[in-house]
Amino acid sequence: MNRTGALAVAALGLWGLGVVARVRGPSPQPALDCAPDEVRVVEGIARCGTGEPPSAPQRLLLGQKLDLNQISEEDLARVPGVGASLARDLVRTRAQRGPFASWDEVASVPGVGSARLASLRAAMELR
Repeated sequence: MNRTGALAVAALGLWGLGVVARVRGPSPQPALDCAPDEVRVVEGIARCGTGEPPSAPQRLLLGQKLDLNQISEEDLARVPGVGASLARDLVRTRAQRGPFASWDEVASVPGVGSARLASLRAAMELR
């Protein structure tokens, strides 16, 4: 088989994998039949009902947003796009000024540019 034939076979194989992945891919339906605030973690597995509430990192993995006005500095530092320095500045600003009432207030914190603000908005909410 020449080089063109080998590339064609490889491309066909990749196309076939794509079809299988699309057919067998994850469902867009929620995996749990309860509201996000009712999700609990039992032995590391998310379930509805009783158990421990998910930690901040677990909530992010479950697709739940965190409250920027309640999150600890340690958990905030783990949010993608934040880091330890910005987490410290956000928590200090929150302690000095009170809870953030708008995203404009968050954007006024030194170190929060448009990219970081977008990361924060994707993972956080202001309650």
